[in-house]
Amino acid sequence: MQLVDESDAVKSNVLVIGNGMVGHHFIEQLRQRSDVLSVTVLCGEKHVAYDRVYLSSYFSGTPMAELALSTEEWYQINNVRLELDCWVDKIEPESKQVFCRDGRIFKYDHLVLATGSYPFVPPIPGNEQPNCLVYRTLEDLKAIEQSAKTSEVGVVIGGGLLGLEAANALEQLGLTTHVVEFAPQLMAVQLDSAAGELLARKIEKLGLTVHTAKSTQAIINGDRNRYKLQFSDGTSLDADLVLFSAGIRPYDQLAKAAGLNVGARGGIVIDDACQTSDNNIFAIGECALWQNRIFGLVAPGYQMARVLADNLVDSKSKLRFFGADMSTKLKLLGVEVGSIGDAHGKTDGALSYVYTDPKLGNYKKLVVSANGKKLLGAVLVGDTSNYDTLLQYVLNDIPLPAQPEQLILPTQTGEKAAEFRLPDSATICSCHNVAKSDIIGAIDTGICDLASIKSCTKAATGCGGCSALLKSVLDDELRSRGVNVNNHLCEHFAHSRQSLLHLIQVEGITNFYQLITKHGKGHGCEICKPTVASLLASVHNEFVLKKSHVGLQDTNDTFLANMQKDGSYSIVPRIAGGEITPEKLIVIGQIAKQFNLYCKITGGQRIDLFGARLEQLPQIWQLLIDAGFETGHAYGKSLRTVKSCVGSTWCRYGVQDSVGQAIAIEDRYKGVRSPHKIKMAVSGCTRECAEAQSKDIGVIATEKGWNLYVGGNGGMRPRHADLFATDLDTATLVRYIDRILMFYIKTADRLTRTSVWLEKLEGGLDYLKAVVIQDHLGICDELDQQMLKLVGTYRCEWKAVLDDPVALKRFRHFVNSDKIDPNILFVEERSQIRPATQAEKQGFQQQISIISINEGTLA
Repeated sequence: MQLVDESDAVKSNVLVIGNGMVGHHFIEQLRQRSDVLSVTVLCGEKHVAYDRVYLSSYFSGTPMAELALSTEEWYQINNVRLELDCWVDKIEPESKQVFCRDGRIFKYDHLVLATGSYPFVPPIPGNEQPNCLVYRTLEDLKAIEQSAKTSEVGVVIGGGLLGLEAANALEQLGLTTHVVEFAPQLMAVQLDSAAGELLARKIEKLGLTVHTAKSTQAIINGDRNRYKLQFSDGTSLDADLVLFSAGIRPYDQLAKAAGLNVGARGGIVIDDACQTSDNNIFAIGECALWQNRIFGLVAPGYQMARVLADNLVDSKSKLRFFGADMSTKLKLLGVEVGSIGDAHGKTDGALSYVYTDPKLGNYKKLVVSANGKKLLGAVLVGDTSNYDTLLQYVLNDIPLPAQPEQLILPTQTGEKAAEFRLPDSATICSCHNVAKSDIIGAIDTGICDLASIKSCTKAATGCGGCSALLKSVLDDELRSRGVNVNNHLCEHFAHSRQSLLHLIQVEGITNFYQLITKHGKGHGCEICKPTVASLLASVHNEFVLKKSHVGLQDTNDTFLANMQKDGSYSIVPRIAGGEITPEKLIVIGQIAKQFNLYCKITGGQRIDLFGARLEQLPQIWQLLIDAGFETGHAYGKSLRTVKSCVGSTWCRYGVQDSVGQAIAIEDRYKGVRSPHKIKMAVSGCTRECAEAQSKDIGVIATEKGWNLYVGGNGGMRPRHADLFATDLDTATLVRYIDRILMFYIKTADRLTRTSVWLEKLEGGLDYLKAVVIQDHLGICDELDQQMLKLVGTYRCEWKAVLDDPVALKRFRHFVNSDKIDPNILFVEERSQIRPATQAEKQGFQQQISIISINEGTLA
């Protein structure tokens, strides 16, 4: 192997073919080690290197510029020649030249192949038709987006990691989405059969349809849709858009044509120094074959890039590539999935511990050595909270506790978790090879915030999978040194929820992209996205399913209904104050009967309708809205109900009209988004039939007016509300509630009820009184105006969907099929339906009929 001494490096010309994530990382590593090498990059795409890991975020509004890993200016500053839209046709090793399609010829001393991979398209007749696409590049995404505009049903062929990412993209575009997988389960490489089956069930509950053990034989013209997929078992599936995501193949054609050694099944053969069979040509990333293995994750590619950069600059470097950990943690279609090490237990003598929680839909499996002392692998579906801990056990050969099952079993209340401390040698970030000792070293220099740690060490700036572990290590180390740990929302925002709300208000920020561009980092996560969605709604009160907001929402907010354990939904129309006319009561009964829904009177004096399928929601909403109902926001972190007694209108003890007051309060605050759900009540006298003192906001009538209570709640941690003010007139009562709610929205942490907020509020109840009544902070006018804006911009979200054809497409999962979701099965009990148990499903119990959408119904 010909190596470059730094003294002679100026004579060396390094030519890189490929500008993906790995190719770009190689250039960064090379420039960190040497600024004298001549570097040229030939990129076949029109864009600079971009982040493929977060490619699907493009469909939720992330612009291409945000996905870019750098800019053209960066290449200029670092003296790197970048040639975009430059496709290489031929390599000539003898003359050390590269020939491009546009006629240009580039010479090299050292050639680096970072050509990556291309999507594998199964040889299915009909696969080259229009609207039969692949999911790999930004240009592919543009084509998918364009096709989706004239499509209703999308089918993804491939149920692996990439296939499920592609399915997520189609679902975000509002298509009825199907996943077709040849294997008998999803993610067969990473998950065992039980985990794969659970993942399929969880995904189907979100409205997608999974077809496993299906072999597509042909794609022909469809009857009601563009195409029809014909399967080997005689069944078929209609589709308008077919997306191939059945794996990748290394892009090794150039190397093969140049006479380099290529594996029998593809891939450019490399040694431990990433050198090919030619002394002057190297390969890294997904195009490289090391010991008959292709590594399809970004972290191994980054490791190869570091090895090669080090060896090209330093002839004495001993850095070598010895394989990489292929463990992965991700969130697929809202479902948490983790796979570590020997997930299938193939090691001789391996033992397995399995824990399943059917109620929560969680599956956890440990694979340990025969002697029970070493963790070999793990599988997690539904809950990956202990992924980082388990990964460190595998990577660092940490001895297992005497009872390994403790690592996956839930702890009982008050039970102390097993002691666990990472060794300083533990690898925190495999993408950039950052150890715990590197984090500690950065802290030793005075760096104490997450953003600076990332910038200094590069940890969590690759695939992002170690972000939670990095923050945990940082926080633990700071606490051990007596440093107060910050209250940053997550690793993407070095701000608290309160600070972000202030920034949104002051700077007029209207969407997540603007906020994370100016004040955050990365692409967001399941913590910050719904939090920012709530903040934006609390400030601007825009439609939550607007394109710029829809990708931020939790499942219930995404579909404006409460998802139940079987994948069906419940619907709760607003019944303000619990008052309802006979006509409206009849309408609810008729709807429940027509759609065969389970009826339940709630504790908040409303009627909950259970058992609706996703595609039925708009039909039911339309019938309810036609009868004068609107959404009850039972799905949102917002005002739920205002409970009332009958008050002075009927009750001989009542002293005020509690029903009228409850209705007025509910109509005022309906739809107001907040850190957590809000419940209120109004009682007509001190007998307290409405249980107002157990609510976030409670109102009790007196002969002189109203007493106001704040900070109560029931649930797992009941709290009696505190008396805030007495004998208020109605105008003052409403003004105080306005201010309390807005101050709560401005200052509470995410998912914090008013009871906890009040207990944590410095100064407690007295401080809150000073702010709201005495205007201690001088913000009462601001609080009043902010509430007036929210009240004045209310709109029924159900009706907004019905008026928006784009939003409506999200609720059409079985438009072209009369087949019902096989996972939603009901049996009859006490003259109503209930979800069938697993045993009943397996026993083929009678399924209760449910209404299917017919042609000509709601569009």
